[in-house]
Amino acid sequence: MTRIVPVAAAVIVRDDGAYLLGQRPAGSFYAGYWEFPGGKVETGEQPQQALVRELYEELNIRADAPEPWLVREHVYEHAHVRLHFFRVRRWRGRIAARVHSRLHWHAPQATPPAPMLPANAPVLRALTLPSSIGITCAATLGVETQLQRLQTALSRGLRCVHVREAQMDAEELRAFAAAVRAYAAPAGARVMLHTGGAQDCAHALALARELQLDGVHLAACHAAALRERPDLPWCSAAAHNRDELRRAATLGCDYAIFSPVHATPTHPHATPLGWGNFAALAADLPIPVYALGGVSLADLPRARAAGAHGIAAIRDIWRYTE
Repeated sequence: MTRIVPVAAAVIVRDDGAYLLGQRPAGSFYAGYWEFPGGKVETGEQPQQALVRELYEELNIRADAPEPWLVREHVYEHAHVRLHFFRVRRWRGRIAARVHSRLHWHAPQATPPAPMLPANAPVLRALTLPSSIGITCAATLGVETQLQRLQTALSRGLRCVHVREAQMDAEELRAFAAAVRAYAAPAGARVMLHTGGAQDCAHALALARELQLDGVHLAACHAAALRERPDLPWCSAAAHNRDELRRAATLGCDYAIFSPVHATPTHPHATPLGWGNFAALAADLPIPVYALGGVSLADLPRARAAGAHGIAAIRDIWRYTE
């Protein structure tokens, strides 16, 4: 049986969103390749303990409150590794290259330096995901008001919009989704179409392709039924339990939205997860997870501490435009 080597890796993030990469030194495996700082978890250590130790040994810094993020496996020629990725936003000390031949701060949307370690491609893609997602509620606000508030939210930095309008008929949904795309495109924001509600999965996929949207957000039942990931640039899935989270990862979704964290007016009978259960159930997944359900932008630090990539919200995102 192949031994799996646990490794702790740090995505060290500056306030401007840039993250730190190190170039492996001569004489090491994959010499000259770029990687996230970190190293092997020693016997008796927890991944977070290993991360703190490795960052001091490699970079001369003490990490404060590392955020659990992704756990991915990769088989190299010399080892089968399980990579525990943490995001580090605060640290003490001046960063210095104690081990790497070079260090480089990299902007998420820029082309990464080459060559990169093979295990990092999905991680780099995940780093382009924004910290918040706005879910439309035109049925409540009215189409005109929703579009006005979308414009304001985009001007304030919103970079991902999910169109979820179960009460619209096919033509209304087509017109509304097209309008959302027209507003979002100049801002560089992604638009995802929900497959649940009044529209079946096949219709939603066809409409997303017709309108050249960025992707679809799968209802949990649709994610369970599909045999393969939809062939769209981006795909996410809803989840309400651990099995549905695992299904989203197995299907190859780019991220999952896990709910409800708290009780909400839209789902009054759903049992809230709470942050403790959210953290336990969303742990050790290979894809990012967003928190949904009674959460707001003010909850972002708490969500990250629980392992969430960010938050998804309906009312709170648009309320900020008032």
